[in-house]
Amino acid sequence: MKKGQVFEATVERVDFPNKGIVPTGEGTVIVKNSLPGQKIKLSVNKVRKGKAEGRLLEVMEKSPLETGTPCSHFGVCGGCTYLSLPYEEQLGIKERQVKQLLDGVLDRQDTEWKWEGIKGSPVAYEYRNKMEFSFGDEIKDGPLALGMHKRGSFYDVVTVDDCHIVDEDYRLILRTVLHYFAGKEIPYYHKLRQDGYLRHLLVRKASRTGEILAALVTTSQKPETVSEEELLCGFREVLLSLEREGKLSGKFAGILHITNDSQSDVVQSDRTDVLYGQDYFYEELLGLRFKISTFSFFQTNSYSAEILYETAREYVGELGGNDKIVYDLYSGTGTIAQLMAPVAKKVIGVEIVEEAVEAAKRNAAENGLGNCEFIAGDVLKVLDAIEEKPDFIILDPPRDGIHPKALPKIIRYGVDRIVYISCKPTSLVRDLEVFLQNGYTVEKCVAVDQFPWTANVEVVCLLSKKANE
Repeated sequence: MKKGQVFEATVERVDFPNKGIVPTGEGTVIVKNSLPGQKIKLSVNKVRKGKAEGRLLEVMEKSPLETGTPCSHFGVCGGCTYLSLPYEEQLGIKERQVKQLLDGVLDRQDTEWKWEGIKGSPVAYEYRNKMEFSFGDEIKDGPLALGMHKRGSFYDVVTVDDCHIVDEDYRLILRTVLHYFAGKEIPYYHKLRQDGYLRHLLVRKASRTGEILAALVTTSQKPETVSEEELLCGFREVLLSLEREGKLSGKFAGILHITNDSQSDVVQSDRTDVLYGQDYFYEELLGLRFKISTFSFFQTNSYSAEILYETAREYVGELGGNDKIVYDLYSGTGTIAQLMAPVAKKVIGVEIVEEAVEAAKRNAAENGLGNCEFIAGDVLKVLDAIEEKPDFIILDPPRDGIHPKALPKIIRYGVDRIVYISCKPTSLVRDLEVFLQNGYTVEKCVAVDQFPWTANVEVVCLLSKKANE
């Protein structure tokens, strides 16, 4: 097989996260963003050590599994992968992907483990509680666009005003903001030229309380045709008019202006100004109330997050008395820590994002939980400074998993049981290899679909220490 060859073939299956496995007469090619059963035309763009990767040129025949899509942007926007499939079929694909990855590691452990399948999201559409929309254009020098990056493109932006993983409030806010700035002829920030004003629109909406936080992210380069003060005042008013006219199902908790001059395409703040209300909102989860600020981490699917955390709590089980110390490592805004607090002597959460730690402290206080301590810092470094040793550990690391140097420190505590929550199964299986090599076995695992229609999925694992270790 050579680079540049073109084949017509049928996709056999999709491996995590979105790798279509396509057998051809000259070998197997991995083609991203394809679906099982599709007949496709592909071009080989990489061959290395007998493994070939290809680019999808055309879907010649749809998969028999595809039943259509409710979103006009599907296939153009880079957000969703499985939107043309029935939800149950998507769950089946994710379950097979996770089980395959786990089997590759756990078939080598000397005790049996239990696979508990996948738990679906209670809400398949309009579930997201956070979106970061980008300003740009769909074609070079085209009209202003606001939405998501085109699939496979770093520059082109698709206006996703028909997106179905967010509710109508998001779609209406997006259309209103785009129309306002397009009418003012305000330029977006060009990454290559490093000039322009508009960068992102961040929208967060609490699924349970309906409170909305909207933040316009711009550079510090002042617009030429209108004063910035006048422009931002108009931005605030067009959003508030939606609420006054009863067009929104939710209500604004805050409208913000964030200045960001970073050259990287990330949503961050050099300066934040509150144009209306406050820079936080409240969400409710499993009977607890959470104060969430602009950049605080919070699960993007509140409905499925309740299933995820209930599952983790179930895996923890009984601690054997309320005199136990629990570590919640990579604790975010402290959701798991607060769920564990009623059955523990003390829960110690460690999180590197200081804003999230401050939010966790406030949330625990507002929920009347006095036995939670939250520490800001890198898990790798903080563990050396904590005097109280854990009886139980909960791990919920970022997508890249646990730092290789932090893993031995966690293992050396020698706790009997560990619950590992992972948002990237490939990182999970890499870390499980290390746990297995150091006297732990996996008792059971389950997948939880936090992100319907995308290629992502969460996994919860219960590990226990071998009795003779």
